[in-house]
Amino acid sequence: MVSNASSAPPVIGLTTYLEQAKQGVWDVRAAFLPQQYFASVTAAGGIAVLLPPQGDPDPEAAAVAVLEGLDGLILTGGLDVQPELYGQDRHPLTDPARPDRDAWELALFRGAEERGIPVLAICRGLQLVNVARGGTLHQHLPEALGTERYRIGGGVFADNIVEVAPDTRLAGMLGAGPFAVHSYHHQGVDRLGEGLVVVARTDDGLVQAFESEGPGYLVGVQWHPEENVEDKRLFAGLVAQAAAYARAKEPVT
Repeated sequence: MVSNASSAPPVIGLTTYLEQAKQGVWDVRAAFLPQQYFASVTAAGGIAVLLPPQGDPDPEAAAVAVLEGLDGLILTGGLDVQPELYGQDRHPLTDPARPDRDAWELALFRGAEERGIPVLAICRGLQLVNVARGGTLHQHLPEALGTERYRIGGGVFADNIVEVAPDTRLAGMLGAGPFAVHSYHHQGVDRLGEGLVVVARTDDGLVQAFESEGPGYLVGVQWHPEENVEDKRLFAGLVAQAAAYARAKEPVT
């Protein structure tokens, strides 16, 4: 007989920023995440738990402890991944390094893969996964592609059309063919990481989504699905996979 605990909503961990922030008289470093991310998780039926960078000097040990309580993981957007992690010199327009966040999220991702925890990687998250798998990034797309179409600035998301490949996990959620997305990034995938399969591109050839070719659930998208308030299918897909993961790890009684 299987326990009835499977009726509980799956717990989804979301990585956060750690930046200087002001509130009232306070001006301190603080962990935060735009509400759209965790609101999308709860709207899809999951329980959202925020995961600020932590674990110095041992992020791996902290990740092990945290992952025991998670059924799914979302690697969120944010500042650029350190180019030193993929063997490149720093471009003048690459963001200042956030080594605490990079180390923490790499530990979380690698630990999630070892356990088979479903992962959704968004924007910076996609780039981090690509680096974790041995890939590289274009540090400034306007130089590589000659366009500012992916980051028009001013906190305004750009509209772009991606082409979703048929017979993929992504197509199963969004449908194959053209799909409108919200973009805000100046970096992107250059050399694809090991074991990743491209499942969406824009018409200039830039990788816009990938999946893992191996077992387990890994979907990475370069755009910001949390900004589309009317379409939460990617979050629903992750929550469904997380619920299945939670059921599979329940003890049989």
